[in-house]
Amino acid sequence: MPLWRTWHNWHRPLVLFSATMVALTAVSAAGLALDDRVLVGARIWSKPFKFSVSFIAYSLSLAWMLSLMDRGRRAGWWAGTVVAATGAVEMLIITGQVIRGKRSHFNHQTPFDEALFNAMAVTVVVLWLATLVIALLLLRARIADRASAWTMRCGVALALAGAAVGFLMTQPAPGQVRGESPVVGAHSVGVPDGGPAMPLTGWSTTGGDLRIPHFFGMHALQLLPLLLMASAALAPRCARLADGRVRLRLVLVASGAYAALFALLTWQALRGQPLHRPDGVTLTAAALIACATAAATYWALRLPRAPGTQPPGGPTALPHKEVETAA
Repeated sequence: MPLWRTWHNWHRPLVLFSATMVALTAVSAAGLALDDRVLVGARIWSKPFKFSVSFIAYSLSLAWMLSLMDRGRRAGWWAGTVVAATGAVEMLIITGQVIRGKRSHFNHQTPFDEALFNAMAVTVVVLWLATLVIALLLLRARIADRASAWTMRCGVALALAGAAVGFLMTQPAPGQVRGESPVVGAHSVGVPDGGPAMPLTGWSTTGGDLRIPHFFGMHALQLLPLLLMASAALAPRCARLADGRVRLRLVLVASGAYAALFALLTWQALRGQPLHRPDGVTLTAAALIACATAAATYWALRLPRAPGTQPPGGPTALPHKEVETAA
């Protein structure tokens, strides 16, 4: 059933939260246009802008997935509500710190700033656990279309892995000491935060950046379903894609490739390597992933043999002597 026909069944607290994020996106865009303050090398309103856009996609994806559950709906409703509530608290702290002209992440400069960061850290952990509950419920859900079911399961699992990268950012960077340094934690690896960065994303161009795998992993929740929707849209023109077993294979291949690329991006960032300047080892790993994905895609697109269908050559494809004996 098309998504637009089922929107009224989507998880309402998550839909409401996404609507408030749409409003915050507009406010943040206005802030980017009117407020010229810079914090840690970036326009001060860029963080709430990026977070609100990300939360729109994240919350709407979960709201849709929760509407498809046939069991554990009450637990799913509460888990989705917790995601919406903790996300709202996190965005409130981020936006409040922007208004104050202060860092929201890794800020231990004053007891108040530290309390806000600690509160935000707690909300992130609770949000992650609530998403884990949704992932476990999706594993138990009976969804008729297996390709759709595994798209959601793999998407949520990868989103959890991507979110978990955020915990690596809270570890002290070189020269930082817990309880003493005003800033403990960093997005960048090998270089200080606030250095030369890519436009729009703000990712470091001189060192590794854990925000890259963090972003990539979390948005598997949208990209994998989009792949499935594209294959379904092309099904009337391509007989192979009309077969549900082929679509399931493609989903599993895409999920495996996505997981491998996520692992590579995490490894690259942890080695302090900029995204756009990969070394030979990174390029070799990327080439291996590409070759394996191409081979697996070729296999996935082969039409499965219908039950009872004879292999090429039919029943007469027996050794010559056996054919004579049978005769």
